[in-house]
Amino acid sequence: MTSPAAPAPEKLSRSGLLYAFGAYGLWGLFPLYFLTLEPATPFEVVGYRILFSLIFCTFLIAVSRKWRQLVVILKQRKLMLTLGVAAVLIYINWQVFILAVLSNQIVESSLGYFINPIVTVVLGVIVLREKLRTMQWVAVGISFVAVIVLTVSYGAIPWISLTLAASFGLYGLIKKRTGVSVDAISGLTIETMWMTPVAIIQLMIVSNLVGLSFFGYGFTHTLLLASAGVVTAVPLIMFGAGARRLPLTAIGLIQYSTPVFSFLMAVFVLHEPMPPVRWVGFFIIWVALIVLTTDMLRHGKANRLARAAEELTIE
Repeated sequence: MTSPAAPAPEKLSRSGLLYAFGAYGLWGLFPLYFLTLEPATPFEVVGYRILFSLIFCTFLIAVSRKWRQLVVILKQRKLMLTLGVAAVLIYINWQVFILAVLSNQIVESSLGYFINPIVTVVLGVIVLREKLRTMQWVAVGISFVAVIVLTVSYGAIPWISLTLAASFGLYGLIKKRTGVSVDAISGLTIETMWMTPVAIIQLMIVSNLVGLSFFGYGFTHTLLLASAGVVTAVPLIMFGAGARRLPLTAIGLIQYSTPVFSFLMAVFVLHEPMPPVRWVGFFIIWVALIVLTTDMLRHGKANRLARAAEELTIE
């Protein structure tokens, strides 16, 4: 009697780790980049981010010769409408994030991305009708306590955090459903196409109200604004490369590096205020994430053992 060996656990690719940490590291440092764009207003920054992202993605499609894939997507009305909804969500996320950064509320924006995994779990229950395990319910309950504590700390509901978490959570849900049909570059290209009319109108309004800063503050400022497309697309491409080389569990853990980088930078480099009550709120959120992550790791291990047992046969 012989039985085939159980499947070896998925290895952590060194290049995959480099790509993933590179992507999340760049996302974590985004506040520093966007702070250099002042005195551009948040609405001007997002307008240029959309336009130059579209230009850069079009360049990437031309270089990689993916025009045929793009045309196939453009002909699918339902898929295009779905990507249109994704565009609305990522626009909200970009705009709120830039508003937070340029108004010195980076700590609150980092909180949004700490909350995001919890939002993803809640969306799974509400939209996908998934059933939560006991530890997941515990994590969700702890996170609600954290939001209440932070509401007391801020003196108001932390709308920036909740909007960032909700918009990116819903965006991730749509991207999960379209991921098989739409690659990262084509998806971002179409999303920025949808957003382009909004960007043009936004820039026209800013121009009439306060004036555009694009050519008014020297070559370096112009170059930094024009780099918004590259800055947006590069970490997205790195993330795609990392996701193909790493197990989902690893990607799920590495994602926490983005809000960690932003939080540490805001508190210890930019010296944003962190009163004791706010520290308590963040600590409770971190406890919820530890509970959620521990449950995810245990459940992932149990699933791998179950699959290995199913594949063992007696000849």
